[in-house]
Amino acid sequence: MMITGASSMTQVLEEFPGAQRALFRNYHIGGCSSCGFQPTETLQQVCDRNNKLDLEAVIRTIRQGHEADLQMQLTPAQLRDLRAGNPALKIVDIRTREEWDVARIEGAVHFTQELMQEILSRWPREEMIVFCDHLGKKALDAAAYFQGHGFTHVKFLAGGIYGWSREVEPAVRRYKLE
Repeated sequence: MMITGASSMTQVLEEFPGAQRALFRNYHIGGCSSCGFQPTETLQQVCDRNNKLDLEAVIRTIRQGHEADLQMQLTPAQLRDLRAGNPALKIVDIRTREEWDVARIEGAVHFTQELMQEILSRWPREEMIVFCDHLGKKALDAAAYFQGHGFTHVKFLAGGIYGWSREVEPAVRRYKLE
């Protein structure tokens, strides 16, 4: 999809899931209630009410952020192949306890506040960590968070555990969130 000034923020975020993070990082837009935006607002409206930002520069920022996000992405097949060469690869599942109890990737660890503290204080910053969730969207945010805290080799599983089950390990149960 081509985003333009007429694109709603919902459309922008559907096409570029990391757009809000890129907008916040570069322009302090979208991170809190005072700088947030409405889903129906157009990108041009957001630019206009934020000091008349240059629309083309904002679109470039969103696209660059998207390219950086893609560098953190692993397909289920890529993760399978990485695990074959490195069975100790750290996979961190950020789903809820209930989701974790329903289905999981063998060898993954469930993300908790205690694990977060352990990762930040003890895990080597250069070691690969793969984050996974249900469909791959929140895992991207988790990978970006840890990248922002100095971890140099973070990845996220595109398609999440759903994609893993569909493409690599059909025995892993698929489920829908309600």
